[in-house]
Amino acid sequence: MALVPPNNTNEAPLQCLVIDDEPLARTAISDFCSKLDFLTVAGTCATAMEASTYIQQGNIDLLFLDINMPYLSGLEFLESLEHPPLTILTTAYSEHALEGYRLQIVDYLLKPITFKRFYQAALKARQLHLMSQTARHPQPVDTFLYIRQGDSFQKISWVDILFIEGMQNYAKLHFKDRELIIHQTMISLEETLPKDNFFRIHKSYLINISHIDSVSGGRIFINGNELPISRNRREELLKEVVYTKLLSR
Repeated sequence: MALVPPNNTNEAPLQCLVIDDEPLARTAISDFCSKLDFLTVAGTCATAMEASTYIQQGNIDLLFLDINMPYLSGLEFLESLEHPPLTILTTAYSEHALEGYRLQIVDYLLKPITFKRFYQAALKARQLHLMSQTARHPQPVDTFLYIRQGDSFQKISWVDILFIEGMQNYAKLHFKDRELIIHQTMISLEETLPKDNFFRIHKSYLINISHIDSVSGGRIFINGNELPISRNRREELLKEVVYTKLLSR
């Protein structure tokens, strides 16, 4: 029965290639892989040259690679690959560990390999794979919200909000071509809207930083509107927003 890792999701299992010149070692690694839902053995190879065929097909996510093999060692093989998959080295000798990490391996397993150490290394590989997939395919940002207007709900995009003006338990949303008043406090709006895009410059004003035209003294200018910056927020605005994108110093 396969084990289910923590925080199990529906992501596709990692396609693994087991490379070892010892048949028993290949069987042991393959057996360990079969116990984890997020690993699938795509093939096993006795030599590094044999493994090249699988690598060239481009569908291998993770290598379990023995170091000491005939003709071409695991390290020599790994170094020859232009874009190697994630790699976990398996060997009976510990002296190659530093060389392996120079090649940016995921982990280094010493034989005889216990399932506990195998599991730890496999989880590390899974996490690195998920991180690379997220970086390659970032999730689209949902920019839409609904606000109540009388008995109806109106769809807006927070991207289009220039700034928000607080009026006790109400807030006025300023757009380029209109203004909308909603029953909402500034504190709740500040918590709801994305913090990377909105900045509280004053107890009465929350601004969309992408619409800033200029900052001068204690004032900020957005689409012809002049807004005050409180003294204790000005330094933070400069540090977190302006200086991070400052072209000339």
